[in-house]
Amino acid sequence: MLMVRVKVKDRKFSIPVPYAVLNLASLIITSKRVNRFINKAIEKDDSKFIFPEIDRKDLKPLLQGLSKYKGLVLVETRLKDGTEVEVKL
Repeated sequence: MLMVRVKVKDRKFSIPVPYAVLNLASLIITSKRVNRFINKAIEKDDSKFIFPEIDRKDLKPLLQGLSKYKGLVLVETRLKDGTEVEVKL
């Protein structure tokens, strides 16, 4: 399970993200329909960036490998205003 912890001034939030939700999100991101929708939205802003098409078979081993490294801190950030963000497996 992916844990996202956010601390803003005097409040703390902890958001657990199960691997099933990550797999569902990967299905949505790799969809051709969603890719076209994102690229159309980017074109409206006159940006030269194109969202790349991601193949599901390339993303699947990455998501399977995440469960092997429980406790690994992926992101740990502290800002000057006291905001802290931590993403941990």
